[in-house]
Amino acid sequence: MLSAAQIDQFNRDGYLVMEDVIDPATLAAVRGEYEALMDRLYDGWAAEGRLAPATPDMGFFDKLDAAVKAGFEWYQPLDISLPHGDITDDTPLHVGPAVFDMATHPRLLDIAESLLGPELTSNPIQHVRIKPPQAEVAAGEKRAHIIATDWHQDKGVTLPSADDTQMVTIWLAITDATVENGCLQVKPGLRDEMLPHCTMNQPGIKDRYLPAARAVPTPVKAGGAVIFHPLTPHASLPNVSGGYRWSFDLRYNVTGQSTGRDQFPSFVARSRAQPETELRDWRVWKQKWEDARRDLARSAHIPQHRWPSDGPYCA
Repeated sequence: MLSAAQIDQFNRDGYLVMEDVIDPATLAAVRGEYEALMDRLYDGWAAEGRLAPATPDMGFFDKLDAAVKAGFEWYQPLDISLPHGDITDDTPLHVGPAVFDMATHPRLLDIAESLLGPELTSNPIQHVRIKPPQAEVAAGEKRAHIIATDWHQDKGVTLPSADDTQMVTIWLAITDATVENGCLQVKPGLRDEMLPHCTMNQPGIKDRYLPAARAVPTPVKAGGAVIFHPLTPHASLPNVSGGYRWSFDLRYNVTGQSTGRDQFPSFVARSRAQPETELRDWRVWKQKWEDARRDLARSAHIPQHRWPSDGPYCA
């Protein structure tokens, strides 16, 4: 659990940086799961003649770098959520046991419980973020999961159904996050209101609506995390390094409240009152996502946030 001093700091500043949040074994399991996934993707591209066969010395980032430079769609097969639109029966996403174990890691749930209470739902507004060096990003790429993320509030990328939802984000570093490779930056101090956003490339807050507080970078080592309030403005710095920066956004909300994207599947991650309601089987989580994908592929488009590109806050 968080200490009283950490909770006070979170309540004062709207964020908290913590090292050594998850153990090396959990990190290794997530990396191994993604290495196996990348092996399958790369072998498929090579079988189609789109890439040269992999050599024995190629690791995860070598294969990913080859896909990035070749202009392949590499991101969505690695993500743990569905995209904003154009969902089909075949839209890929990754739901595996190591990611599930990470999202339900007791240490993460202890942190969330310290801030939200003992009844916790795993919120489906969750993503992998694997940021290539900015110089390698294809022209026209707009996805915030790949390029530098604009200033926003996490409550701002929900639908209005979650306006009263209590939630928290745990931004978990899988590789070291540094100023050079594009760590998060925050505007300290809680806001008591949602700031207006505008969707241009991605939902973001125009400079004139940002609080005047100085932006504070939040570097953190692999296995560490940045925890922040859903109204804390934050962004990422550009990745000006020669390597990749890898993290996950993991969100939790009070059970029974809207997730803000209720068309996507959530699950009870911890319940002190009714522990039998906790989801403990990653395969059920996977099936929930597959069912949602099937249903969304056959239904009218449901927006994932509320901000248009021609709204009054875009001028």
